[in-house]
Amino acid sequence: MRVLLLAATTGGGHMRAAQALRDYIMAKDPDSVVEIYDAIQYVSPMLNKAVTNGYVYMATKTPKLFGGMYKSTDKSNPFNKSFEAALGGLRKKLLPAIESLKPDVVVTTHSFATEMAAALKVKENIQFPLVSIITDFAVHKTYINEGVDAYILSSEEMVGQMIERGIHKDVLYPYGIPISGKFLTKIDRAKAFEEEQLDPELPTLLLMAGSFGVTDVLKVYHKIVKSEADFQIIAITGKNEKLYETFEKYLSKIDLNNTMYELSKLYPSMKQQRSNYHNSRERKPSKPTKLLYYTDEVEKYMQMSDLIVTKPGGLTVTEAIATGLPMAIFKAIPGQEEQNADFLCRNGMAVRINKDKTCTATITELLSNPNKLEAMRTAVRNNSNGDSAAKVYGLMVKLIEKYRQEKSPDNSSSDNN
Repeated sequence: MRVLLLAATTGGGHMRAAQALRDYIMAKDPDSVVEIYDAIQYVSPMLNKAVTNGYVYMATKTPKLFGGMYKSTDKSNPFNKSFEAALGGLRKKLLPAIESLKPDVVVTTHSFATEMAAALKVKENIQFPLVSIITDFAVHKTYINEGVDAYILSSEEMVGQMIERGIHKDVLYPYGIPISGKFLTKIDRAKAFEEEQLDPELPTLLLMAGSFGVTDVLKVYHKIVKSEADFQIIAITGKNEKLYETFEKYLSKIDLNNTMYELSKLYPSMKQQRSNYHNSRERKPSKPTKLLYYTDEVEKYMQMSDLIVTKPGGLTVTEAIATGLPMAIFKAIPGQEEQNADFLCRNGMAVRINKDKTCTATITELLSNPNKLEAMRTAVRNNSNGDSAAKVYGLMVKLIEKYRQEKSPDNSSSDNN
């Protein structure tokens, strides 16, 4: 099998889905040839820079404007038609990749890649099976294109949404987003807690902080540790050096203050220091916290945890669902993240938290109420599509065979009779 995967680096999820599918294909059929292209970078480095930087800037600095643009591009209007035409005009720049690999099937994990690949089929009459993987939990117009043979949807709910937009149910497959097989392999939890020097008897909260702003992380952490519930925290900053260093200093300050307080209770001569501690605006309550920089063992920490605080990116959400992990959603960006959050909360898999005092109350309620947390775990398990890569692979095999049959000489001669 020769497979061309067209992804993008606007957000990490599109590329991670492509890599997960590639890994599954190669494990299933080592003789396959699978290549991943950053489609936007390949056809136009300038456009890729504008899209990637524009996405990051708008999503972090002007989220309301980003949300408005997201809604606008989900409708037919002159501007969108012009942009679609311009993007479709870049389709021929994908030809070298296709001519070089001669793929049996093309799979896309980003809407722009889908538009270009579909335009090649419709405008240039280059025929190949085209599979579009939608990496969020709601439909958007940019994913829908003539020439797509199969849409991989994140949930059953999306089937109805696609049908409402005129897409025939026969090309809709609610298989879920492909994720790394690591998230489907159970860990030895007792061993993991021992290795990480954490208490297996304490509830564990996972804070995926890398996608938050530095200030936002510290504010939400400060609220979380005020909870009266007894729990420990694993905080992962990802490849954000500034966040890691700031968080590390913040935790060091907490440790120093707590040490002073304990010493002041033992030694009366430290009465003044104790008073200063109580009066200090820097005094902060603490929970046992393990701070991590980038890690390639996210699946381990998810399986060790009872609750995750995260932004609702499509891949992170899917990975959490695969590990049976309830979610507390923080600062969803208007647009696809907001829609993802709506889906999760509507189906009982997540709650929302803010930087205000309700954050503390929400975390306390969840980690102090085993029944409510278990109900959320059940909802998460009921929405799991952990074997997505296997299902997508099986579909790809069927589509390839269908195309080969349609192109066979026997079919051609029968069509002419």
